[in-house]
Amino acid sequence: MSAPPVSDWHGSERLALAAYSLLMRVLQPFLLLKLLLRARHEPAYRQFLAQRFGYYGALRPDGPLVWVHAVSLGETRALAPLLAQWRAQWPGLRLLLTHGTATGREAGAALLRAGDLQVWQPWDTPGATARFVRHFRPRWGVLLETEVWPNLVQACYAAQTPLYLVNARLSAKSLRQAQRLAALAVPAYRHLAAVWPQSQEHAVRLRALGASPEAPTGNIKFDIEPDPAQWEQGQAVCQSLGRLVVLLASSREGEEQMWLDAWRALQSRGQALPAVQWLIVPRHPQRFDAVAQLLQTAGLTVSRRSVDGSVFSQADVWLGDTLGEMSFYYGLSAVALLGGSFAPLGGQNLIEAAACRCPVVMGPHTYNFAQAAQMAQEAGAALEQANMADAMDCALALAQDPAALERASSAAWAFAQAHRGAVLRLSQALAQRVEAAQRQTSA
Repeated sequence: MSAPPVSDWHGSERLALAAYSLLMRVLQPFLLLKLLLRARHEPAYRQFLAQRFGYYGALRPDGPLVWVHAVSLGETRALAPLLAQWRAQWPGLRLLLTHGTATGREAGAALLRAGDLQVWQPWDTPGATARFVRHFRPRWGVLLETEVWPNLVQACYAAQTPLYLVNARLSAKSLRQAQRLAALAVPAYRHLAAVWPQSQEHAVRLRALGASPEAPTGNIKFDIEPDPAQWEQGQAVCQSLGRLVVLLASSREGEEQMWLDAWRALQSRGQALPAVQWLIVPRHPQRFDAVAQLLQTAGLTVSRRSVDGSVFSQADVWLGDTLGEMSFYYGLSAVALLGGSFAPLGGQNLIEAAACRCPVVMGPHTYNFAQAAQMAQEAGAALEQANMADAMDCALALAQDPAALERASSAAWAFAQAHRGAVLRLSQALAQRVEAAQRQTSA
């Protein structure tokens, strides 16, 4: 089918959108191949493939829907307190929830209520996005954090569906990348109905891409409550051990090898090392087996959570190979090394660790969460090191100093509590905008 009208996309912007759309069409077979390859480890990627291309069969809304896109696990978990506030704010709300990853979709299923729908995010071609909007006809849509896709935004704009970007963030690196494609990025951000950034720093960058950001509302991830039962279970296991646990949390590809190299260097020093238990929790489930194989090939014994349960067997390394249990892993640990920050990947969210009273040692690459990382350091909840080896030394030194560890743990908790409230601020601001749009429509 033909693309929806591009109304006020001008000159080079129209050419950029047309070229981008052609590229996205050409890449569709490769998308399908990628999904089938990932399905070998995560079968959910093989399910409902037609939805990726905007075909939904007999799946129909039973009444008006509000659409929310939470691409992956982190965004979906952040959505939970926000969605609870919205259900109280708008009784009878019916949700259309979309995701791009299997972990996000699995976590999102727990957020659904009667009358809600859940589908895959459509591939960003003119046809797929137009079919998505026409099929579900959402009253309005919400994108979390960074998920601004040109054809998806345009499809909503053409259908007069207000589209809001909330908890928005844009790193300096992402801004530089987007500015190289300004003819594509600027109109996409310009067509958003409203943007609520996490901070003034993000607002400045978003404005440089054509957005008109509202007053910052803070980061809704501070409002995520750790699972109390999981945390207490982790604390109980920790107290029964007689030694402290040091965690490599949400590790990304290459970082386990960095950890292994640094661990070997520690062993070769010929000096007495602290009696700690190492725990590694990879970020992505498709890598669980590969990480276990890496460690075992290196001669280390490994106890896996999926096999041994909460009572890990005696081993050199414990492997946290389950999903949705970070509260348990952080509750179990005295200090955590922050995954994604040692390889140049921008870091992972450290707020959950802080909320679980677990101080963090991070590497130099935290650009995805630069403000949170800086604030955590200033609060004494996090420490930064140049590389994995230095970070492991730092974590071991902290684990050996009970007074310093207690101060860092208390600082982490205080830091997490001090920045709560973004969910309420964002919900109030969004309600005002939605109600104003409804009044304008009915006038």
